[in-house]
Amino acid sequence: MTQLYDITIIGGGPVGLFAAFYAHLRQAKVKVIDSLPQLGGQPAILYPEKTILDIPAFPSLTGQELTDNLLAQLSTFETTICLNETLTAIEPGEVISLTTTKGIHQTKTLLIAMGGGAFKPRPLEIEGADSFENVHYHVSNIQQYADKDVVILGGGDSAVDWSLAFEKIAKTTHIVHRRDNFRALEHSVEELKQSSVTIHTPLVPKGLSGENGRASAIHFDKVKSEDKLTLPFDHLFVNYGFKSSVGTLKEWGLELNRHRIVVNSKQETSVPGIYAIGDCCFYEGKIDLIATGLGEAPTAVNNAMNYLNPNEKAQPKHSTSL
Repeated sequence: MTQLYDITIIGGGPVGLFAAFYAHLRQAKVKVIDSLPQLGGQPAILYPEKTILDIPAFPSLTGQELTDNLLAQLSTFETTICLNETLTAIEPGEVISLTTTKGIHQTKTLLIAMGGGAFKPRPLEIEGADSFENVHYHVSNIQQYADKDVVILGGGDSAVDWSLAFEKIAKTTHIVHRRDNFRALEHSVEELKQSSVTIHTPLVPKGLSGENGRASAIHFDKVKSEDKLTLPFDHLFVNYGFKSSVGTLKEWGLELNRHRIVVNSKQETSVPGIYAIGDCCFYEGKIDLIATGLGEAPTAVNNAMNYLNPNEKAQPKHSTSL
Protein backbone atom coordinates (compact mmCIF):
# COMPACT_ATOMS: atom_id res chain seq x y z
CA MET A 1 0.00 0.00 0.00
CA THR A 2 1.30 3.50 -0.91
CA GLN A 3 2.31 5.53 2.15
CA LEU A 4 0.64 8.91 2.61
CA TYR A 5 2.96 11.87 3.27
CA ASP A 6 2.16 15.27 4.77
CA ILE A 7 4.40 17.15 2.33
CA THR A 8 5.99 15.82 -0.86
CA ILE A 9 8.63 18.04 -2.43
CA ILE A 10 9.38 17.90 -6.14
CA GLY A 11 13.02 18.92 -6.57
CA GLY A 12 16.15 18.12 -4.57
CA GLY A 13 18.10 21.30 -5.23
CA PRO A 14 19.08 23.77 -2.48
CA VAL A 15 15.56 25.19 -2.11
CA GLY A 16 13.89 21.77 -2.04
CA LEU A 17 16.40 20.41 0.47
CA PHE A 18 15.93 23.35 2.84
CA ALA A 19 12.15 23.06 2.49
CA ALA A 20 12.42 19.37 3.48
CA PHE A 21 14.49 20.23 6.55
CA TYR A 22 12.12 23.00 7.59
CA ALA A 23 9.11 20.72 7.09
CA HIS A 24 10.71 18.30 9.56
CA LEU A 25 10.97 21.14 12.08
CA ARG A 26 7.18 21.37 11.76
CA GLN A 27 7.08 17.59 12.39
CA ALA A 28 5.74 16.79 8.95
CA LYS A 29 6.21 13.43 7.25
CA VAL A 30 8.33 14.36 4.21
CA LYS A 31 9.25 12.86 0.85
CA VAL A 32 11.57 14.36 -1.80
CA ILE A 33 11.34 13.34 -5.47
CA ASP A 34 14.01 14.38 -7.98
CA SER A 35 14.59 13.55 -11.65
CA LEU A 36 18.38 13.62 -11.23
CA PRO A 37 20.55 10.73 -9.98
CA GLN A 38 21.80 12.79 -7.01
CA LEU A 39 20.59 15.54 -4.70
CA GLY A 40 21.82 19.12 -4.91
CA GLY A 41 20.45 20.31 -8.25
CA GLN A 42 22.39 22.69 -10.47
CA PRO A 43 25.01 23.85 -7.92
CA ALA A 44 26.02 20.26 -7.14
CA ILE A 45 26.06 18.95 -10.70
CA LEU A 46 26.93 21.91 -12.92
CA TYR A 47 28.94 24.10 -10.53
CA PRO A 48 30.33 21.93 -7.70
CA GLU A 49 33.49 24.02 -7.34
CA LYS A 50 32.12 27.41 -8.39
CA THR A 51 32.12 29.97 -5.59
CA ILE A 52 28.70 31.24 -4.48
CA LEU A 53 28.79 34.67 -2.84
CA ASP A 54 25.15 35.47 -2.07
CA ILE A 55 24.22 32.93 0.62
CA PRO A 56 23.56 34.64 3.99
CA ALA A 57 26.18 34.03 6.73
CA PHE A 58 28.66 32.46 4.29
CA PRO A 59 31.24 34.88 2.85
CA SER A 60 31.74 32.29 0.10
CA LEU A 61 31.19 28.59 -0.46
CA THR A 62 31.19 26.24 -3.43
CA GLY A 63 28.18 24.55 -4.95
CA GLN A 64 29.35 21.26 -3.45
CA GLU A 65 29.87 22.78 0.00
CA LEU A 66 26.38 24.29 -0.12
CA THR A 67 24.95 20.88 -1.03
CA ASP A 68 26.97 19.08 1.65
CA ASN A 69 25.79 21.55 4.30
CA LEU A 70 22.14 21.19 3.28
CA LEU A 71 22.40 17.39 3.28
CA ALA A 72 24.09 17.44 6.71
CA GLN A 73 21.25 19.63 7.98
CA LEU A 74 18.63 17.30 6.49
CA SER A 75 20.36 14.14 7.80
CA THR A 76 19.23 14.96 11.34
CA PHE A 77 15.79 13.71 10.25
CA GLU A 78 14.54 10.66 8.37
CA THR A 79 13.46 11.67 4.87
CA THR A 80 12.18 9.46 2.06
CA ILE A 81 14.25 10.26 -1.05
CA CYS A 82 13.28 9.15 -4.58
CA LEU A 83 15.93 9.80 -7.26
CA ASN A 84 15.91 9.32 -11.05
CA GLU A 85 12.15 9.85 -10.90
CA THR A 86 10.32 12.50 -12.93
CA LEU A 87 6.85 13.81 -12.11
CA THR A 88 4.52 13.38 -15.10
CA ALA A 89 1.00 14.02 -13.74
CA ILE A 90 -0.84 15.45 -10.73
CA GLU A 91 -4.33 14.43 -9.63
CA PRO A 92 -5.53 17.01 -7.07
CA GLY A 93 -7.87 16.24 -4.20
CA GLU A 94 -7.96 15.81 -0.45
CA VAL A 95 -5.22 13.28 -1.13
CA ILE A 96 -3.03 14.40 -4.04
CA SER A 97 -1.96 11.57 -6.33
CA LEU A 98 1.36 11.94 -8.15
CA THR A 99 2.32 9.90 -11.18
CA THR A 100 6.05 9.64 -11.89
CA THR A 101 8.18 7.68 -14.32
CA LYS A 102 8.48 4.99 -11.63
CA GLY A 103 5.05 4.79 -10.02
CA ILE A 104 2.35 6.45 -7.92
CA HIS A 105 2.84 8.60 -4.79
CA GLN A 106 0.22 10.00 -2.43
CA THR A 107 0.52 13.17 -0.40
CA LYS A 108 -1.66 15.58 1.57
CA THR A 109 0.18 18.63 0.19
CA LEU A 110 2.63 19.15 -2.65
CA LEU A 111 5.54 21.59 -2.74
CA ILE A 112 7.09 22.12 -6.18
CA ALA A 113 10.73 23.27 -6.09
CA MET A 114 11.84 22.09 -9.51
CA GLY A 115 13.93 25.12 -10.48
CA GLY A 116 14.00 25.56 -14.24
CA GLY A 117 13.20 21.89 -14.75
CA ALA A 118 15.49 19.22 -16.13
CA PHE A 119 18.61 20.87 -17.52
CA LYS A 120 21.65 20.36 -19.70
CA PRO A 121 24.43 22.78 -20.68
CA ARG A 122 24.08 24.78 -23.90
CA PRO A 123 26.55 23.15 -26.29
CA LEU A 124 29.44 24.69 -28.20
CA GLU A 125 27.97 24.59 -31.69
CA ILE A 126 31.15 23.82 -33.57
CA GLU A 127 31.37 20.71 -35.71
CA GLY A 128 33.16 17.93 -33.84
CA ALA A 129 33.26 19.76 -30.50
CA ASP A 130 31.66 16.83 -28.68
CA SER A 131 34.37 14.47 -29.90
CA PHE A 132 37.16 16.11 -27.86
CA GLU A 133 37.69 14.90 -24.29
CA ASN A 134 39.21 18.21 -23.13
CA VAL A 135 36.16 20.33 -24.03
CA HIS A 136 34.23 20.66 -20.76
CA TYR A 137 30.88 22.05 -19.60
CA HIS A 138 31.44 21.88 -15.86
CA VAL A 139 34.32 21.46 -13.45
CA SER A 140 34.99 18.84 -10.83
CA ASN A 141 38.26 18.72 -8.91
CA ILE A 142 39.68 22.01 -10.12
CA GLN A 143 43.18 21.09 -8.93
CA GLN A 144 43.61 18.68 -11.86
CA TYR A 145 43.93 21.76 -14.12
CA ALA A 146 46.84 23.27 -12.20
CA ASP A 147 49.66 24.58 -14.44
CA LYS A 148 47.53 24.08 -17.58
CA ASP A 149 46.60 26.53 -20.34
CA VAL A 150 42.89 27.20 -19.95
CA VAL A 151 40.40 28.96 -22.24
CA ILE A 152 36.89 29.84 -21.03
CA LEU A 153 33.98 30.77 -23.32
CA GLY A 154 31.11 32.90 -22.05
CA GLY A 155 30.24 36.23 -20.49
CA GLY A 156 27.97 35.46 -17.55
CA ASP A 157 28.57 34.88 -13.86
CA SER A 158 29.85 31.34 -14.29
CA ALA A 159 32.37 32.20 -17.00
CA VAL A 160 33.76 35.13 -15.00
CA ASP A 161 33.82 33.21 -11.71
CA TRP A 162 35.58 30.25 -13.30
CA SER A 163 38.13 32.55 -14.89
CA LEU A 164 38.96 34.04 -11.50
CA ALA A 165 39.17 30.56 -9.96
CA PHE A 166 41.46 29.22 -12.69
CA GLU A 167 43.69 32.28 -12.50
CA LYS A 168 44.88 31.09 -9.09
CA ILE A 169 46.11 27.69 -10.33
CA ALA A 170 46.38 27.60 -14.15
CA LYS A 171 49.48 28.42 -16.17
CA THR A 172 47.45 30.82 -18.35
CA THR A 173 43.76 31.74 -18.30
CA HIS A 174 41.89 33.33 -21.23
CA ILE A 175 38.21 34.32 -21.33
CA VAL A 176 36.46 34.93 -24.65
CA HIS A 177 33.05 36.56 -25.02
CA ARG A 178 31.04 37.40 -28.14
CA ARG A 179 30.14 40.83 -26.75
CA ASP A 180 32.23 43.66 -25.31
CA ASN A 181 30.19 43.79 -22.11
CA PHE A 182 29.98 40.96 -19.59
CA ARG A 183 26.66 39.99 -17.99
CA ALA A 184 28.18 38.99 -14.64
CA LEU A 185 27.92 40.88 -11.35
CA GLU A 186 29.67 44.24 -11.60
CA HIS A 187 31.97 43.43 -8.67
CA SER A 188 33.11 40.20 -10.36
CA VAL A 189 33.68 41.92 -13.72
CA GLU A 190 35.81 44.58 -12.06
CA GLU A 191 37.80 41.86 -10.29
CA LEU A 192 38.28 40.12 -13.65
CA LYS A 193 39.62 43.32 -15.23
CA GLN A 194 42.10 43.73 -12.38
CA SER A 195 43.27 40.10 -12.62
CA SER A 196 45.90 38.47 -14.82
CA VAL A 197 43.18 36.75 -16.91
CA THR A 198 43.50 37.71 -20.58
CA ILE A 199 40.17 39.06 -21.89
CA HIS A 200 39.22 38.73 -25.58
CA THR A 201 36.08 40.45 -26.97
CA PRO A 202 33.99 40.52 -29.14
CA LEU A 203 34.83 37.18 -30.74
CA VAL A 204 32.79 34.24 -32.05
CA PRO A 205 34.23 30.68 -32.02
CA LYS A 206 34.42 29.13 -35.49
CA GLY A 207 36.49 25.96 -35.24
CA LEU A 208 38.68 23.61 -33.22
CA SER A 209 41.99 21.97 -34.05
CA GLY A 210 43.16 18.71 -32.52
CA GLU A 211 43.81 15.03 -32.97
CA ASN A 212 43.41 11.70 -31.19
CA GLY A 213 40.37 12.92 -29.27
CA ARG A 214 42.06 16.01 -27.80
CA ALA A 215 41.61 19.57 -29.00
CA SER A 216 44.72 21.77 -29.05
CA ALA A 217 43.44 25.17 -30.25
CA ILE A 218 40.27 27.14 -30.88
CA HIS A 219 39.78 29.63 -33.72
CA PHE A 220 37.70 32.82 -33.57
CA ASP A 221 36.38 35.53 -35.89
CA LYS A 222 36.15 39.03 -34.52
CA VAL A 223 32.65 40.52 -34.68
CA LYS A 224 32.20 43.03 -37.55
CA SER A 225 35.87 42.69 -38.48
CA GLU A 226 38.19 40.69 -40.70
CA ASP A 227 40.41 39.92 -37.69
CA LYS A 228 40.87 36.37 -36.49
CA LEU A 229 42.32 34.82 -33.33
CA THR A 230 43.67 31.38 -32.50
CA LEU A 231 44.21 30.34 -28.89
CA PRO A 232 46.07 27.13 -28.02
CA PHE A 233 44.92 25.36 -24.85
CA ASP A 234 45.12 22.26 -22.71
CA HIS A 235 41.48 22.55 -21.58
CA LEU A 236 38.48 24.46 -22.94
CA PHE A 237 35.50 25.32 -20.73
CA VAL A 238 32.16 26.28 -22.26
CA ASN A 239 29.97 28.45 -20.04
CA TYR A 240 26.98 29.35 -22.21
CA GLY A 241 24.42 28.58 -19.53
CA PHE A 242 22.04 25.69 -19.87
CA LYS A 243 18.82 24.67 -21.54
CA SER A 244 16.04 23.49 -19.29
CA SER A 245 12.91 21.48 -19.94
CA VAL A 246 9.79 21.69 -17.79
CA GLY A 247 8.46 18.43 -19.25
CA THR A 248 4.73 17.97 -18.72
CA LEU A 249 4.29 21.08 -16.52
CA LYS A 250 1.57 22.50 -18.80
CA GLU A 251 -0.54 19.40 -18.19
CA TRP A 252 -0.54 19.66 -14.39
CA GLY A 253 -3.57 21.98 -14.23
CA LEU A 254 -1.71 24.88 -12.58
CA GLU A 255 -1.95 28.55 -13.59
CA LEU A 256 1.27 29.46 -15.39
CA ASN A 257 3.08 32.61 -16.45
CA ARG A 258 5.03 31.31 -19.44
CA HIS A 259 6.85 28.31 -17.97
CA ARG A 260 6.52 29.34 -14.33
CA ILE A 261 3.92 28.49 -11.73
CA VAL A 262 1.91 31.49 -10.54
CA VAL A 263 1.77 31.79 -6.72
CA ASN A 264 0.37 34.25 -4.19
CA SER A 265 2.05 35.66 -1.07
CA LYS A 266 1.54 32.32 0.70
CA GLN A 267 3.36 30.50 -2.15
CA GLU A 268 0.00 28.88 -2.98
CA THR A 269 -0.66 27.87 -6.59
CA SER A 270 -4.08 27.98 -8.25
CA VAL A 271 -4.78 24.46 -6.92
CA PRO A 272 -5.49 24.00 -3.16
CA GLY A 273 -2.79 22.10 -1.30
CA ILE A 274 -0.15 22.70 -3.98
CA TYR A 275 2.66 25.23 -3.42
CA ALA A 276 5.64 26.37 -5.50
CA ILE A 277 8.96 27.93 -4.47
CA GLY A 278 12.29 28.86 -6.01
CA ASP A 279 12.99 29.53 -9.67
CA CYS A 280 9.92 27.58 -10.85
CA CYS A 281 7.43 30.03 -9.32
CA PHE A 282 6.24 33.45 -10.43
CA TYR A 283 4.89 36.52 -8.66
CA GLU A 284 5.33 40.23 -9.36
CA GLY A 285 8.83 41.32 -8.38
CA LYS A 286 10.19 37.75 -8.23
CA ILE A 287 14.01 37.56 -8.12
CA ASP A 288 15.75 34.31 -9.06
CA LEU A 289 18.37 33.69 -6.39
CA ILE A 290 19.04 30.70 -4.15
CA ALA A 291 18.68 33.06 -1.17
CA THR A 292 15.21 34.11 -2.34
CA GLY A 293 14.07 30.50 -2.69
CA LEU A 294 15.42 29.63 0.76
CA GLY A 295 13.19 32.38 2.16
CA GLU A 296 10.16 31.16 0.24
CA ALA A 297 10.54 27.63 1.65
CA PRO A 298 9.35 28.36 5.23
CA THR A 299 6.46 30.45 3.87
CA ALA A 300 5.26 27.52 1.77
CA VAL A 301 5.81 24.90 4.49
CA ASN A 302 4.06 26.90 7.22
CA ASN A 303 1.08 27.60 5.00
CA ALA A 304 0.95 23.94 3.95
CA MET A 305 0.85 22.97 7.63
CA ASN A 306 -1.92 25.52 8.20
CA TYR A 307 -3.80 23.98 5.25
CA LEU A 308 -3.51 20.59 6.96
CA ASN A 309 -4.41 21.99 10.39
CA PRO A 310 -6.63 25.08 9.86
CA ASN A 311 -7.08 25.61 13.60
CA GLU A 312 -3.35 26.19 14.08
CA LYS A 313 -1.66 29.48 13.26
CA ALA A 314 0.46 29.62 10.13
CA GLN A 315 3.13 31.52 12.08
CA PRO A 316 5.27 28.87 13.83
CA LYS A 317 7.33 29.07 16.97
CA HIS A 318 10.85 30.38 16.40
CA SER A 319 13.48 27.65 16.31
CA THR A 320 15.23 29.29 19.28
CA SER A 321 12.21 28.39 21.42
CA LEU A 322 11.96 24.75 20.34
